[in-house]
Amino acid sequence: MRGNALQANPKDISAEAQLQTAHQTAKAIVDLIEDGHEVIIAHGNGPQVGQIVATYEMANSVNENNPVMPFPECGAMSQGYIGYHLQQAIREEMVRRNINKSIAAIVTQVVVDKNDPGFKNPTKPVGSFFTEEQAKKLMAEKGYVMKEDAGRGWRRVVPSPMPIDVVEKEIVKTLVEAGHVVITVGGGGVPVIQKEDGALEGVAAVIDKDLASEKIAEILDADELIILTAVEKVAINFNKPDQKDLDTMTVEEAKKYMEEGHFAPGSMLPKVKAAVMFAESKEGRKAVITSLEKAREALKGLTGTVVTR
Repeated sequence: MRGNALQANPKDISAEAQLQTAHQTAKAIVDLIEDGHEVIIAHGNGPQVGQIVATYEMANSVNENNPVMPFPECGAMSQGYIGYHLQQAIREEMVRRNINKSIAAIVTQVVVDKNDPGFKNPTKPVGSFFTEEQAKKLMAEKGYVMKEDAGRGWRRVVPSPMPIDVVEKEIVKTLVEAGHVVITVGGGGVPVIQKEDGALEGVAAVIDKDLASEKIAEILDADELIILTAVEKVAINFNKPDQKDLDTMTVEEAKKYMEEGHFAPGSMLPKVKAAVMFAESKEGRKAVITSLEKAREALKGLTGTVVTR
């Protein structure tokens, strides 16, 4: 699920507003459960983890004795915060419809390669805006990578490595097989690297939520990956006079469109990439890209963009 499934109004970032939006989101999700689908839920966390990081940064700027929370811990906090709201909202909607299922949010760690090329070129902005002077101080004192952000100030940027494996996959499998609804890989999961002794170490990075969702869908041997976004269908020539909405895409067609630059990085591109990866991963698998509001219709084959081999 994308950000607007949790924050309907970008100007109201309160917990109360998020919980209210989660209740609206829950209706679309429980529709799928009511239709008999086994549902595993993943979600983004960009605004929420940004708020958490910014809060610690602000506290530290007021008093240096207030430590800045490490980024992996901020990601874990956002998983718990969002998971709690989704658990409440989805459970309430299931109870209202007399659906006897339990729901659990798993704080999920996702393994990445310490040599992933993404670590050499951090691109994901997180946290507060700073002046150039403040940014240089943070780079010197904390080793942050800071970049100027479209004339609005300087922000910390972190890498976006590819997901390799999900640490809690067996727990997720067990819960799903027992008939429970599971929320996992929230915000792409907390990125960790595996050290030589087998220990896991959190790293300051952001895993794309769509790619993490694709990875857990593969691991769980899901039949379908449904990627929920702001639009009903994927389009080529988006926002141009010759825009064309797509009902279907083969893997080959999707790759061609990606090469031609039809999909915006950080927006539709990772969604199409995840859909292609899932459709390619095993014969018979398909991915659907559509809006939250059209999810039920899309899984009935009535709308959305279907990606297949």
